[in-house]
Amino acid sequence: MAWLDPDSSFDPNAFGAPVLGICSALGEHDSGRHRHDRGQLLFTRQGCVRIDTPGRLCLLPPTQAAWIPAGLEHRARMRETVDYRSLYFTAALCEGLPTQVTVLSVNPLLRELVERIALAPFATAWDQGAAAHLLALCLSELQQAPRQPMFLPLPGDRRLARLLEQLDRLPPALSELAGQVGASEKTISRLFRRDTGLSYQQWRQQWRLLRAVEQLALQRPLGAIADELGFATDSAFIAFFRGLTGLTPGAWNRATSPG
Repeated sequence: MAWLDPDSSFDPNAFGAPVLGICSALGEHDSGRHRHDRGQLLFTRQGCVRIDTPGRLCLLPPTQAAWIPAGLEHRARMRETVDYRSLYFTAALCEGLPTQVTVLSVNPLLRELVERIALAPFATAWDQGAAAHLLALCLSELQQAPRQPMFLPLPGDRRLARLLEQLDRLPPALSELAGQVGASEKTISRLFRRDTGLSYQQWRQQWRLLRAVEQLALQRPLGAIADELGFATDSAFIAFFRGLTGLTPGAWNRATSPG
């Protein structure tokens, strides 16, 4: 195990062990675009992480984990303080795991397995004894972990580049976007369907969901979140959030609080 300080660097490709674990707590961190030869499991004990990949934005809420496949270019951005564990697996161990960045639910067993592997010495013999059983159980739990819809597919058409440069702001209504882009509403709708599989309204609602989860993780006031996301009242925001997650914002915060 390595404790990664904010000013430290770590290259998982530089080690021969089949699995490596690191622990860290970073604030306002931007990894920059990079890739590595290992699959990575990023588990957040506290805080929220944005993970950018080509054509896809993924949001990792607290107490859940993101699987990042080997060789995939990505960028991790952390807001405020994020307490996390990161495991790196050789490609040979990644069979049966997702081929794109995916957010996974973490049950108590998987959480404990991640913690134990993250704290293990780099010299651990993972091919024998209790360590081999620990690793096999962790991989089995990862393969079975429920997937969470915490991602936003991104359109690739150059006419929408300005929209994608402003993803921290509520996307405009379709009619307003058409005026900004200089294309018809029908054309924009076709582009979104082609590139994301979603209508523009569905895409905008998914943006709202991810932004809401991020702001809740940052402990923003409910009224401020509702206002930022364009809801006239707090109750309208609560109904929207519950409709997509099955939980009220308060219940979501309690469910994702470190235990």
